[in-house]
Amino acid sequence: MNEADALDLVQFAIWTVLIASGPAVVVAMVVGVGIALVQALTQVQEITLTFVPKIVAILLTVALSGPFVGSQISSFTTVIFQRVQDGF
Repeated sequence: MNEADALDLVQFAIWTVLIASGPAVVVAMVVGVGIALVQALTQVQEITLTFVPKIVAILLTVALSGPFVGSQISSFTTVIFQRVQDGF
């Protein structure tokens, strides 16, 4: 394996991580900004108000985007196994 192959694998791994974690991170950001806006408007500073909706939203997102994330990780795994089988 030369440097170009290693760099290609690292780049593919980083993109896979970004794509797999993207939906949950985006939903957490949107829900967090929405809750912060509501807290600023109503001046209700309850700690549990930030965590519970985020957890519910992230769990729903992970449940709905699970097949997509699984297919991305599966394709990455397939590429890695093919490279190992071909001897890099």
